[in-house]
Amino acid sequence: MDTYRRGELVFDVSDTGGDGDVVVLLHGFPQNRHEWDAVTPHLSSAGYRVLAPDQRGYSPGARPAGRRSYVQSELVADVLALTDAAGVDSFHLVGHDWGALVAWAVTSRHPERVRTLTAVSVPHPKAFAWAMPRGQALKSWYMAAFQLPALPERFLPSTRGLAMLGSGGLTPEQMRAYVEPLGRDGLTGALNWYRALPWSQREKGYARRSTVPTTYVWSDGDVALGRAGAEATARFVDAPYRFAVLAGLSHWIPDEAPDDLAELILDRVRG
Repeated sequence: MDTYRRGELVFDVSDTGGDGDVVVLLHGFPQNRHEWDAVTPHLSSAGYRVLAPDQRGYSPGARPAGRRSYVQSELVADVLALTDAAGVDSFHLVGHDWGALVAWAVTSRHPERVRTLTAVSVPHPKAFAWAMPRGQALKSWYMAAFQLPALPERFLPSTRGLAMLGSGGLTPEQMRAYVEPLGRDGLTGALNWYRALPWSQREKGYARRSTVPTTYVWSDGDVALGRAGAEATARFVDAPYRFAVLAGLSHWIPDEAPDDLAELILDRVRG
């Protein structure tokens, strides 16, 4: 399967195929499904079928206009459409960055579909909110800046913008490989995830607790996500839970430590 459809939207997806249990990998901002390229072989060689989509705003055929097209309920429905197209009723779910936030939402809204969750970098949204007055707000300054129209689209592809995005973990050249293929329309779609957040937070079912076996992976060199929210996440999981800290890494865990991350994912899905 190279693409799947939800209504008029067409999403690109990487699919390893096979008859094994399905693991869905959700990328973050401003990346795409290829952030998982070094993780996927570990999972497929262990017998799992891996699905890694380019999500809404990132797939050229799935870039609806307007911020409200990017609310959480739409992002969740996109994931379910993928697994329905793949013919699977239940699956293991992994997400990094914004993909982690979507993964938390799919898990809390549709726990009957998710067998296990591995969230990378982004904590449970209630833990994130709890951490805001405890230092997280300073780390999340860019979320307010991304609400501005047009200016982020001009700044982020610049050398300074790419260096800011890389945050010590990816070089501007590495980040450019993710940002340039988006183009102006794709970058607007990706930023609309941030711009739709105020509406997402008012949706029924936002930030429910996780009730499936969960691993949360955090790196202590992440400049965007602090320890307070990371450590608080355990309070919002009512299921077997593991908090894994990768020392000395930045925010870009799938790129920097794919082998270690793959092992943590396999530990969870096998368990």
